[in-house]
Amino acid sequence: MIPAHSMKDKTIALFGLGGSGIATAQAIAAGGAKIVAWDDNPESVRKAQGAGIETGDLRNVDWKQFSSFVLSPGVPLTHPRPHWSVDLAKAAGVEIIGDVELFVRERNRAGKKSPFIAITGTNGKSTTTALIAHIIKASGRDVQLGGNIGTAVMTLEPPADNRFYVVECSSYQIDLAPSLNPTAGILLNLTPDHLDRHGTMQHYAEIKERLVAGSETAIVGVDDSYCAAIAQRLERTGKHVIRISKRMPIENGYFAKGSDLVRARNGDASVVATLAGIGSLRGEHNAQNALAALAACLSVGLSIEEINAGLRTFPGLAHRMEQVAKLGNTLFVNDSKATNADAAAPALSSFPRIYWIAGGLPKEGGIASLAGFFPRIAKAYLIGEAAPQFAATLGDAAPFEISGTIAAAVEHAARDAASDSSGEPVVLLSPACASFDQFQNFEKRGEAFRSAVLALAGASPVGGIDG
Repeated sequence: MIPAHSMKDKTIALFGLGGSGIATAQAIAAGGAKIVAWDDNPESVRKAQGAGIETGDLRNVDWKQFSSFVLSPGVPLTHPRPHWSVDLAKAAGVEIIGDVELFVRERNRAGKKSPFIAITGTNGKSTTTALIAHIIKASGRDVQLGGNIGTAVMTLEPPADNRFYVVECSSYQIDLAPSLNPTAGILLNLTPDHLDRHGTMQHYAEIKERLVAGSETAIVGVDDSYCAAIAQRLERTGKHVIRISKRMPIENGYFAKGSDLVRARNGDASVVATLAGIGSLRGEHNAQNALAALAACLSVGLSIEEINAGLRTFPGLAHRMEQVAKLGNTLFVNDSKATNADAAAPALSSFPRIYWIAGGLPKEGGIASLAGFFPRIAKAYLIGEAAPQFAATLGDAAPFEISGTIAAAVEHAARDAASDSSGEPVVLLSPACASFDQFQNFEKRGEAFRSAVLALAGASPVGGIDG
């Protein structure tokens, strides 16, 4: 835990008592502050009370006593309208912050001796975050991994000399972290997302820009117009900007050329790393992730040799193009995190011959946008509520069967792939759907796929996932 010493002897309000909210409340109390916490869910309040956290209905307290209001990032700050607790804080003139802001203040208080890499973007955040942490860990350094990737940032070890922090930041967390100042800040890309919470694409982009605007070194993917404009704007202010591109050569920065990662300085380009043969980093999207990791790790003092060693041993992120096993020439890949068509596209673009397991609770638009990948589909195995809809979309474009369940789909896909004469057929779970018709979440769906694959006679596990 990181005790929030910056709040010592103050009285703090907190709203949102999920897992990270309880952890944040405990960190504030451990730092010597008085806290009053609340949630709209009575069960969450009871859990917090059971964890020893002082609770109180924030609608019935004197807000003049509070120095700060700590808000869970899952609670609306501005759109579609501010939560009632936000209105009360604003009316009382109390600052509104989140757990990442608390972390930043503790790091600043310790003298910023802990290198801090923060990662954001619409797509690829989690893989990039996990990859950077893996490279640093593989080099023998002390690394702390947290934030939006699933570990509450205030549960990490306290700042210390040469302790590296790698923190994934959602737009919601950035919006609540006005002092965000990483050693290296990464903005991977921007496409329309979460507009129900931010109102407009412009506002969403402005929030994402804050992460790199506050960083010592700003690493920006320039393959979309929003990020390209941000890089130019930051550079005009004198910010140290490193551009990365997965699609085109650039004069200064890093770009991908096939599987090679190239460093360019005033147009003089040289290959400094390669993704050739690294199955966990297949695809154009992973080239961008690796370029960002390369630039960030170099900026905090790692060597090219250490970075290459880390790239070669990266096992991938669980449920995101996770290589599960091989059976003969067939590779089994778990991409359960692909809960809509856009999220499934990177995996479908990464393999030439696919036995595709898809379906679940369908999202708006279905899989029509994936039609360009249908020639890669050797056969589709459709599961869940979406199966009839997906079958209609596939039509004559690719063979399919309605398997119903993941267990049946894995069994049938493995059988069919075994007789495929191509070099490396892939059985790919990339559902392009939510999981809730059959599973509690996409993790449970991915675990079911993994279990079904490993139960196949002769299946040999591939690698292992970082914990």
